[in-house]
This record gives sequence, structure tokens and C-alpha cells, in this order.
Amino acid sequence: MIGTTRLIAALAFPLALSGCVTGADYSRKEAGFTSVANKTATVTAKETVWIQDQNQARSAAAQVKSLLARTKPLDVETAVQIALLNNKGLQAAYADLGDSAADAWQSTMFINPTVSIGTTGIGTPELQAFKTIEGMITTNILALATKNRDIAIADTRFRQAQLIAAVKTLQVAADTRRAWISAVASWENVGQLQHAQAAADAASELAEKLGETGAMAKGAQAREHVFVAELAAETAKARLAARLAKEDLTRLMGLWGSDLDYRVPNGLPPLPKSVVRRDTIEAEALRNRIDLQIAKLELEATARSYGLTEATRYVTDLEILTGFETEREIEDDERKTRTTAQLELEFAIPIFDTGKARMRKSELAYMRAANLLAEKAVNVRSEARSAYEAYRSHYDIARHYRNSVVPLRTKVEEQSLLTYNGMISNTFELLTDTRDKINSILLSVNAKRDFWLAEADLAPAIYGGGATKAAAETEVAAASENSAGGGH
Repeated sequence: MIGTTRLIAALAFPLALSGCVTGADYSRKEAGFTSVANKTATVTAKETVWIQDQNQARSAAAQVKSLLARTKPLDVETAVQIALLNNKGLQAAYADLGDSAADAWQSTMFINPTVSIGTTGIGTPELQAFKTIEGMITTNILALATKNRDIAIADTRFRQAQLIAAVKTLQVAADTRRAWISAVASWENVGQLQHAQAAADAASELAEKLGETGAMAKGAQAREHVFVAELAAETAKARLAARLAKEDLTRLMGLWGSDLDYRVPNGLPPLPKSVVRRDTIEAEALRNRIDLQIAKLELEATARSYGLTEATRYVTDLEILTGFETEREIEDDERKTRTTAQLELEFAIPIFDTGKARMRKSELAYMRAANLLAEKAVNVRSEARSAYEAYRSHYDIARHYRNSVVPLRTKVEEQSLLTYNGMISNTFELLTDTRDKINSILLSVNAKRDFWLAEADLAPAIYGGGATKAAAETEVAAASENSAGGGH
């Protein structure tokens, strides 16, 4: 009974200590996701969900179908909302957040004690007369002493995982916006090329008739015919590019089956009347960039890991063993039983490994994290400046095409039509001016597309989630693991 009491007391020791730490926040099914949803909603003004059961999956699917049904053609804001509800890669990123929450929850639990019970004297009656029963429980004292530090490190990693999930959400939103712009601009190019094709077909047909009458040389006819052939090839290429661009959008929205029958507009929105001034865009980026916050948490986690290494530099494994030993003897037909309590302490003697190598690795990990944070701050400011410069310049270029180049080409075409009606110029001069106007319109469409893409890059430059930042976020995640151990 004495041995049993001591055994129960030893088992209860770490369990009592673990009662001081709660894992309730980490154990929730959607631990940390509310913070992610709120942070990203501020930037995107859109809803995102973490689907973890069939009811949530059906609700999200119904919402996607409703958005597709009532928005024809599909506008950019609806496309972004569908992607945030339906992108499976985003759901995988949220699963990583749940995995980090489980790790943090696990850190609040102590290592289970090891219990061993044995006996001697089994066999002949002579040996059984001197039977001995031994029981022992082993608990790692060092794990108990460093528990708070382990929890702090796990909590930092959990907060880091929240930010990484937020970056992934912003990235999906930004990529979807870019894909929609590219798809719409591609179909607008197809429309303009079809107009050019009609003009080229008319010129080719006229050249053929004039050739039949002998009024046009064969070389001149061939030039008109080859232009039609080349333009047909360009139109086919543009149509292929438009279909592929739409597929990029489809993948980001996670659509398949009957949902693929959606339409995008035939043209991009007109340019805004003016650009948004961002005189403090560098400060905004330094204050709001989520990937910069991830780098800060990486430095914090590395510093905590360094402190833990320093605390366990000399002793890496310290265990306390408590238990009992019961001996039974038979002497002069009288049975005697004696129970003795035991207490042992086991630890490694740092004769060969003094922990210097582990300390050096921790120092280098901290220096690496500090330098990566400094580099990230420099890059964030530069990326913010570049994004605004591209936004401002592409607006000026697109406006120049809209206000100067296209109107001048239109005026040339109108004058050519007047001279043609007055029989001053011939048909081919008129068709040439019409083709030149269409080429200028194509350049204008591309300039407008570049502006809207630059506008879509502003938010990622300030908050994070740009496509060019994906590799950087992958590196941060790897470092965390290393430190932890129309009609279309």
C-alpha cells in the first residue's frame, strides 16, 4: 500500500503542474482563423471560410453557385470572392494553421511519465520465499523546468502561422484579380483583332477583284493576301491566349464541372479620372506588410530558442526516478514483508559535449534571422516605391494612348474617308489607315491592362501577398521549421 501510494503521488506530480497551463485556445477547431479572417477582410473587403466538415462545404458550394448565377458577366470583385470561398490551396494553408495550433496545444502537455514494475523470485518455491517486487516511475525534470519557454516558442510559431495563412489569403485574392484583368484584356484584344480581320478581308477581296480586271499587279495582290493570312494567325494566337488566361482564372476560383460555363466581360473598365496619391506608401508598407511581421516573429522565436539552448547547455537530459521496493521473506514459517521507498536522479555528465556547438548554431540562427529581417525591411520599402511608380507611370501611358494616340489615329482615318469619298485617295489607303488605327487601339488596350495590373499590385505592396513574394514566404516557413528543430 505504501508503494502504491507513492506511485500514485509520483504520477500525479506532473499532471498537477500541467493544470497550470491551459490549451483551450489552441484546442478549438478553428483556432487562430478568426484573426486571419478579420485581418484579410480589412484589405480585401471579402469573406473567407475555413471548411472543415460537409455542412460547411455544402454551404460554400451553394454560395459559389449563387454568385456565378447572379453575376453575368463575371466581375472582378465576384471572382475574388469566389476564389476565397472555393480555392483548395487556400484550404490547405488553413490546415497548416490548424497543424500549428495542434503543435502549440501539444506544447502545453507534459511528457508522459514512464512506469516500470518488476519482480524476482519467480520459479521454484525456494526462490519464491525471497520474492522482491520493484516499481519505478521516471519523469523528465528538465522538461518541467523549461515548460514555459517551450510554450512561449510554440505560441510564437502559432502566431507566425496565422500571419502566413493571412499572406496566402491575400495572395490568392491578388492573383485572382490579376488573372481576371488578364483574361478580360485578352478577350478585348481578340475583339479588336476581329475588327482588323474584317478590314483586311475587305482589302483582300478588293485586291482580288482588281487583279481580275488587270488594275492591280500580282505583287500588290499578294501583299494584301499575306496580310490577311498573318492577321488570321495573330487572331488565332490571341484567342488561344484568351482561353488560357480564362483557365488561369478558373483554376484560382477552384471551378469545375457545370461551373465552368461562366462569362467574363469583353473589355476592361475605363481608366479612372485620376490616380490615388500614396505619398506615405513606404511607411504604410512598413506598418502593414504581413511578411515583415512574419520575419519579426521569426526573430522572436529564434531568440526564445536561443534562450532555451542556453538554459540547457550543460544538462540536456535530467530525470527523476521515484518508486518502491517490496521484499518478502519466510523465516521459521513466519512471513516478513518490508517496503522501501526509492528516489534516484539521472543526468548526463557534460565531459565531452559541453554544449558549445549547440550554442554556436543558435547564435548563427539568430544572426541569420536578424539579417533576413533587415533585408526584408529594405525590400519592403523598395517594393512599395516600385509598385506606386509602376501604378503612376502606367496610368500616364494608358491615358496618353486614350487621349492622344487613338484620337489622332481616328482623325487620320476620318480624313482618309473624306478624301476617299472625294475620290482623292484610293481604297487601299483608307484600309491602311483603318488597320493603323486598330493597331493603336490594341496598344491602348494593352496599356490599360498594364495600368489595372499595376493597380492590383498596390495592395500586395502595402499588405503582402504579392505573387513575387511566394518564394520568400516559402523560405520563411522553411526557416521556421529549421529553428524549431462576354460570351467567353
